[in-house]
Amino acid sequence: MDTTIESTYTVALRDYPELPPKERALAEVRYCKVLEKRLGAPDDVAHVLKAVRRLSDGDGDADEESQKLMRLWRVATDAARQAAFQGLGDANEAWFDVQLS
Repeated sequence: MDTTIESTYTVALRDYPELPPKERALAEVRYCKVLEKRLGAPDDVAHVLKAVRRLSDGDGDADEESQKLMRLWRVATDAARQAAFQGLGDANEAWFDVQLS
């Protein structure tokens, strides 16, 4: 079962098939909460994600503001991953897929 948290962006835990659906959903919610704590409201998360995608695709300017957003994204997603996996055990292959809605 695939669970997604919907907003202006979606988060889905991938490659952790043995995790029960309820635990998966709770991990996704924890991930979203930390992203929003670090980056702001869902619209702010979407804004940063758009900027990161533009840079990753080579479509954006690597100006100071864009680089700052990239660093913020990395820090926020690292913190979100740590919080989301807390208490779940070994999840080396698992990852969170964050997409714009």
